[in-house]
Amino acid sequence: MKKHRHFIIHKPWGMISQFVNPAKRQKKLLGELYDFPEGTMAIGRLDVASEGLLFLTTDGKVSQEIRSSKFEKEYYVQVDGNITQEAVEQLKKGVEIGLNGKKYLTKPGKAFLIEDPKFALRSQKIRDERHGSTSWVSIIIREGKFRQVRKMTAAVGYPTLRLIRVRIGEIKLDNLEVGEVKEVHHFM
Repeated sequence: MKKHRHFIIHKPWGMISQFVNPAKRQKKLLGELYDFPEGTMAIGRLDVASEGLLFLTTDGKVSQEIRSSKFEKEYYVQVDGNITQEAVEQLKKGVEIGLNGKKYLTKPGKAFLIEDPKFALRSQKIRDERHGSTSWVSIIIREGKFRQVRKMTAAVGYPTLRLIRVRIGEIKLDNLEVGEVKEVHHFM
């Protein structure tokens, strides 16, 4: 029986969460970080402008399970402006976003204000103080629709400037350096 392997990565900003570049864009691919075994797949991909915890596995059953609503996914989100407690409450209850040309109400989750989480600066500067204030919020969801967190913050009036996934279930980003790959021997 084939022994499956699992990995976690601190995906940097500007990298595609894939091994193949379908659009032939001038972006880095996951395979440039590590020599992954054949059949490795990224689970719950992060878009090019997002950073943080990415889980990879050679086991399709694990992939399906993590993408399900069984596991929480936590994101630290830097938003434009000083987000209000009222907006945070809306994020918790669920907000209406556009999805595939239709309206979609996100499932209730968790959200709370956080202090600047002190992540390393991005290679691409977001902006500086001249453009107004920013704030950080933690958003915890059990679903993962296309660009969902970005759409959620925009729906409550605070567009996302920086998005970092910090947790999937019990697996945390913790002290993983940007671009670092670590093999894990259990997935949850």
